[in-house]
Amino acid sequence: MTIPANAALLVIDLQRAIDDPVWADAGPRNNLDAESNVARLLEAWRSAGRPVIHIRHDSTFSNSPYRPGQPGNSFKPEAAPLASEPVIGKRTNSAFIGTGLQALLESSGIRTVFVAGVMTNNSVEATVRMSGNLGFDTCLVEDACFTFARRDFAGCLRTAGEVHALSLANMEGEYCRIAKTAAVLE
Repeated sequence: MTIPANAALLVIDLQRAIDDPVWADAGPRNNLDAESNVARLLEAWRSAGRPVIHIRHDSTFSNSPYRPGQPGNSFKPEAAPLASEPVIGKRTNSAFIGTGLQALLESSGIRTVFVAGVMTNNSVEATVRMSGNLGFDTCLVEDACFTFARRDFAGCLRTAGEVHALSLANMEGEYCRIAKTAAVLE
């Protein structure tokens, strides 16, 4: 896979809050190696001098583990930003809404973004959809993302793998291309 020199890696919401038991109430998560894959991507991006942008969810809900001032608002060690890497706080599911992400990408001449983080069917999907709609060449690194089991609208429990796969199907082709970490790092 050819990656432009200025392709940005967006790491979405990989904060300690994602380990809170509230997320796993319906069932276990998928992609247990996602954090180590994100760490591998970060190492490769940093070694190549490519831009890395961290997205931090700053929830406005008082009971959210993502709320600023709570331990869950800090980044997981595997995804901790370097002092030189921008951190963009967001309050909605998409990293483009109410933030300076689009302006940062455009002012830096970045037209290609690789996306990793959590949750596949929430903030990752919302950000990928907007990225594609805004005309960015977007690649979702599917094994550097994860989600949790969830009940569908009819009440049927869907595994995390099913939720993840359906989210990928929603995005692939129209909003992004999808790749695995190994293919990106080749």
